[in-house]
Amino acid sequence: MMNTYDAPPLPTELKPAVIDLLYRLADDAIVMGHRNSEWTGIGPILEEDIAFSSTAQDKMGHALAFYRLLHDLGEPDPDTLVFMRDAADFRCCAFVALSPVPPAAPADAPDLKNNPTRNRLLAHGDWAISLVRQFLFVEADVLRMSALESSAYGPLAAIARKLRGELKYHQMHAQSMFPRLASGNAASRGRMQAALDELYPHALGMFEPSPHDAELAQAKIAPTESSLRAIWTERVVELIADAGLTVPQAAEPADGGRRGNHGPELAQLLADMQKVHRLEPTAVW
Repeated sequence: MMNTYDAPPLPTELKPAVIDLLYRLADDAIVMGHRNSEWTGIGPILEEDIAFSSTAQDKMGHALAFYRLLHDLGEPDPDTLVFMRDAADFRCCAFVALSPVPPAAPADAPDLKNNPTRNRLLAHGDWAISLVRQFLFVEADVLRMSALESSAYGPLAAIARKLRGELKYHQMHAQSMFPRLASGNAASRGRMQAALDELYPHALGMFEPSPHDAELAQAKIAPTESSLRAIWTERVVELIADAGLTVPQAAEPADGGRRGNHGPELAQLLADMQKVHRLEPTAVW
């Protein structure tokens, strides 16, 4: 259970920057949690079904903690922020919203014929895409929370320290499964490399620069996105190479999500996530 921390008053000039930061953190967490939850009950093996369900629950709890901080700063309550905003209002990176359904997996492809198990899984998405995304995301998540543990904004630092205890298990899981599948047979390696090629530019979008970067760094509230990206890149390049895969060369960041520019995937995700609440917003559960 996450605690609500009483946020001390922020200097007026810093409040917009901190609010923007908290929206990015909260929206990343809730959308990533929802994406991982989509594997509940249909994971390829029981252990991964449980692992993704657990990480999904954790990320939703992390999101709630950040939304509560936003509420403390005068923003709407968490339920309103999650269930009543449209896609253009979300400040998550586009990476977390991407659908795991591969764009080129026709049902009549030769390798899918007469394989009902794989057909069933691909109807929900490509497991390689979800696993590679989790691996790339959690490395950034751990890095970001580690940096925020020493944030000059006390409530944010307290939450970051609390979340790190859960994130270490997310990281252990991803660092175990990623090389395991990357070093498997030719089909396994091929799917992992294809997922990495597809996702890496979008992963760079996790570090889309913010207009408040310099302001937050100067106030010692959060490091700049460019500094986080440099550390993350060095780390994941090493892990990818150790797994026997190749980082896409000259990948250009897929930015825009932090400014509310999202593809249709987020709108569909939100339609699924919000439909019950929007039927009766005033209901008490």
